[in-house]
Amino acid sequence: MSPDWLRIKRHGLWERRHRAFRMNLEPAEHSGMGGKAQNGSRGAPRRALPAALGLLLPMAILNALLYLCLAWVFIAPPRSAPASTHCPRGHFRMGQMKNCSPWLSCEELRTEVRPLKRVGEGAVKRVFLSEWKERKVALSRLTSLEMKDDFLHGLQMLKGLQSKHVVTLLGYCEDDNTILTEYHPLGSLSNLEAMLNLSKYQNVNTWQRRLQMAVDYVSIIHYLHHSPLGTRVMCDSSDLPKTLSQYLLTSNFSLVVNDLDALPLVNRSSRTLVKCGHRELHGDFVAPEQLWPYGEDTPFDDDLMPSYDEKIDIWKIPDVSSFLLGHVEGSDMVRFHLFDIHKACKSQTPAERPTAQDILDTYKKVLNLLRDTVMSQTREML
Repeated sequence: MSPDWLRIKRHGLWERRHRAFRMNLEPAEHSGMGGKAQNGSRGAPRRALPAALGLLLPMAILNALLYLCLAWVFIAPPRSAPASTHCPRGHFRMGQMKNCSPWLSCEELRTEVRPLKRVGEGAVKRVFLSEWKERKVALSRLTSLEMKDDFLHGLQMLKGLQSKHVVTLLGYCEDDNTILTEYHPLGSLSNLEAMLNLSKYQNVNTWQRRLQMAVDYVSIIHYLHHSPLGTRVMCDSSDLPKTLSQYLLTSNFSLVVNDLDALPLVNRSSRTLVKCGHRELHGDFVAPEQLWPYGEDTPFDDDLMPSYDEKIDIWKIPDVSSFLLGHVEGSDMVRFHLFDIHKACKSQTPAERPTAQDILDTYKKVLNLLRDTVMSQTREML
């Protein structure tokens, strides 16, 4: 092939490329002209489509992030199931422990546990923040020999009721009148408002998390009423502060019962009922059947005081739940949905009050219903 022919061929290729390049530019320069405008009308969407996609993609990502944020804020995340901490009877596991260990013996309690400071005291025992193998634990000691029966009763309840609802028992020594349990730094349920007012816990101060704590509370009552040791009644509950002191707040704001020193047995087969203490009780917090029924003109006599059953725990549930719900945004909405079941709890006739299972079912239903409602509203916002 001759050099002249090659030059002609290359020149023709250049001309074709040049015309194609100009055709892509001309619609913008001659948008009002007939044939070239038609070419422009075909070319514009090809350039506009990627630009539109470029705008839509960030918007979609932004909506997805907003949706996840709202879901995290308004819908309490599910808490990890505590079943993984289950150990055989006589063993325990806490924190980051991988394996179950036997309850600590008297010798181990004496040599391996180091008391640090006293963090609580009641009628039956003093509680000391202590250290065991670089772990914080709670060491309880009997206050006086007069209360030893109550102390040993609480120990037997701890041993027999170990579950996700009860504080973890780590060891005990009857000879020294000591009990070792897991330590929860947030303290008793009495500290709830103080803890939630801290800035680092503001994100959990929601009606969802508070209602979940109420579910935990009723779950504990239900467990005690259907426990491996029979139907047990929470007698250390003559007023709201006393009741709250019986429960501990865990690090993820769930509840466990801690004080089991006064947990008498109801046995219907033998017609055994209970009386909480031997003194006269007063006030609206206790159930009506716990009050002296013979009027002010008749002096209180424990021998004449009628006994009662576990329905006294049911009477107190609305008051404890109201404390747990607090006054955050949405708590009044929860109270409205729980009004009927709480009204039934306050029946003057014990047999007409619902069971703990009935209340638990209602609480869970309301929690799921309101969560779904909030999720639906969140979707509509987006």
